[in-house]
Amino acid sequence: MYAIINGALVPNENAKILISDLAIQRGYGIFDYFRTANHQPLFLDDHLDRFYRSATEMRLANGLDRAQLETMIRQLIEKNNIPDSGIRITLTGGYSEDGYLPATPNLLITQSAFHFNAANFNTGTTLVTYRHQRQLPQVKTIDYLQAIYLQPFIKENNANDVLYYQNAEITECPRSNFFLVTEKNEVVTPSRNILQGITRKRILSLKGFNIKEAIVTPDHLINAKEAFITSTTKKVLPVLKINGKTIGNGQPGEISRAIFNELAD
Repeated sequence: MYAIINGALVPNENAKILISDLAIQRGYGIFDYFRTANHQPLFLDDHLDRFYRSATEMRLANGLDRAQLETMIRQLIEKNNIPDSGIRITLTGGYSEDGYLPATPNLLITQSAFHFNAANFNTGTTLVTYRHQRQLPQVKTIDYLQAIYLQPFIKENNANDVLYYQNAEITECPRSNFFLVTEKNEVVTPSRNILQGITRKRILSLKGFNIKEAIVTPDHLINAKEAFITSTTKKVLPVLKINGKTIGNGQPGEISRAIFNELAD
């Protein structure tokens, strides 16, 4: 297995950065993650758009234009020869002289095998809410401190993941966007203070559904007919319980299933 470090293709065991990097010293950096299917990157343009937006927001200039970065990605795909995989692009804060000010970023591209399991749709998931707002929510940063810190809390509440809210507004899960279906069959997703997910974007563009962005409050959860979360690795995953309360009839809903089936990849 190989990775790319600042343009150099190296075996994984040699893929290293120094401890002075701000990603290690202060947790400063961004990333993006996409899947490949039969060696082909899925929705690469959308992921690169978000990657460069995040880099700009975090004032991290990697010195690579889009064509160069895409060439590196395809080089890694060819070298590792993994048909179905996940590829992560990470841009760090760089080797800071004082451990605080950003320097020239380090660019890391890694790949690992990934197989999407469609059977997870029928299993679904459960969530517990927690008051929290991510810093710079529009940026896909490497900061998952709160999500990892809350793992015991999630287990104590017999849930699989956490759903954030702040100021009476539901926002997102740490690694997923949130949707609910109202009694009027409206598909609603939080409109602000979230990361704009690529799967979320695809769902918002679907025809034949009444889908909208809006402010979602904890009260909306009480009367939700269905709920689901979305991400690159989950695609559409039904939420069967929130805070121990069953959503709908406790089974994946018809609209959730229809949307799942619409997303072919």
